[in-house]
Amino acid sequence: MNIYVCIKQVPDTEASIMVKDGKSINEANVKWIVSPYDEYAVEEALKLREKLPGSKVTAVCLGPERAQNALRTVLAMGADAAVHVESAAALDSWNTARALAHVIRADPGFGVVFLGRQAIDGDASQVHLLLAGELGVPAATNVLAFACDGKTARVEREVGGGAREKIEMAVPCVVAAAKGLNTPRYASMMGIMKAKKIEIRKVPLAETGADEGQNRVRLLKLSSPAEKPQGQVISGEPADAVRELVRRLREEAKVL
Repeated sequence: MNIYVCIKQVPDTEASIMVKDGKSINEANVKWIVSPYDEYAVEEALKLREKLPGSKVTAVCLGPERAQNALRTVLAMGADAAVHVESAAALDSWNTARALAHVIRADPGFGVVFLGRQAIDGDASQVHLLLAGELGVPAATNVLAFACDGKTARVEREVGGGAREKIEMAVPCVVAAAKGLNTPRYASMMGIMKAKKIEIRKVPLAETGADEGQNRVRLLKLSSPAEKPQGQVISGEPADAVRELVRRLREEAKVL
């Protein structure tokens, strides 16, 4: 089976993000990583390859030149090949799905396509479903358990309140991984050295048919959240402190 895993390069969760011009972030000194949910997708793709001899895992990433670093990370984890859809443009979820689908659809033997359930920067949680629509295959999101025999995929997904839904899908299909699906492996030193020698195939965005001018969702303004006011400490005896707290909540905060 030709297994695909789509990843996104995002700012590190501990990075200090500063808005540059009202529509983008200042990338200076920002560390870029593979979106954490995508790491679960990569691990599940590698596990499926181990279960189905003769299978191959190909990682696909859309983004600017630096996105190749994310692909190198996935190659070091164990992926067999990588495709970089070259794009410095800010694409919405629909256009992103179109570009990724172009790469995957060109392979008539594609089977399961893995993604993280969402990217931690945009948090849209839409690309996997839009991708499935573009490919014309079934999809399951928020997946916490996965099994596949090569022809049928069986998944369990969380549907809220701790309940789980079991789904059976024909392959090919799209699977969006959630935290808890597995424990992503670390790249070995041998894997890192091997990844440096693997050629990453480049696909120009124009070749995919996607274009920033066709975005259905456009960013109008990007701003940092307002700073939270400092907390207040009420000293004194407990009874007096409670009365003062109630007074402030009623007269100052006006929430009572």
